[in-house]
Amino acid sequence: MFSGIVEEAATVVAIERDRGNVHLTLHCSFVDELKTDQSVSHNGVCLTVTGKTSDGYTVTAVRETLERSNLGLLKVGDKVNLERSMMVNGRLDGHIVQGHVDRTAVCTAVSEADGSWYYSFEYDFDAVMAKQGYMTVEKGSVCVNGVSLTVCNSENNGFDVAIIPYTHDHTNFGQIGQGTIVNLEFDIIGKYISKLMAI
Repeated sequence: MFSGIVEEAATVVAIERDRGNVHLTLHCSFVDELKTDQSVSHNGVCLTVTGKTSDGYTVTAVRETLERSNLGLLKVGDKVNLERSMMVNGRLDGHIVQGHVDRTAVCTAVSEADGSWYYSFEYDFDAVMAKQGYMTVEKGSVCVNGVSLTVCNSENNGFDVAIIPYTHDHTNFGQIGQGTIVNLEFDIIGKYISKLMAI
């Protein structure tokens, strides 16, 4: 379980393809604090630490994860948003994030707004999925590349978010431009409400 508050944008230092899987090795400042079997969110995808060195750690993404997220598009040198699992005795600063990416979206526009930024994202609308809660609502929560954000200008097939300078500088939002593919996780509470209403 995560909160969508990114701790660091880590650097991909190695990629190894093994049949349908991809092993990603990353470097971050808290690698000494990680341990094997620990869950860490990578661009919003919950992955298990499978190995460590003195300056990096490795996780494995399976075919299902690669097909549903943007992790298969990563290259050496890319930045990845990291968040360790939420502590039970801590504050929930973002919203409840499972680390289960629902789909990808494409960035269609980035505009500066006097010190902050607006990002627009679009995805293919699916009426069946929307009825199951896979959608956004105005002023609701959405997780983009592991970052908990507030939705504005919600549409059937997209939405906008406003990014403050801190988020822009401390996550990989600074590398997102028009055409960039991002990971989305819709609000789990909305999914449960939609399921209950369908019963």
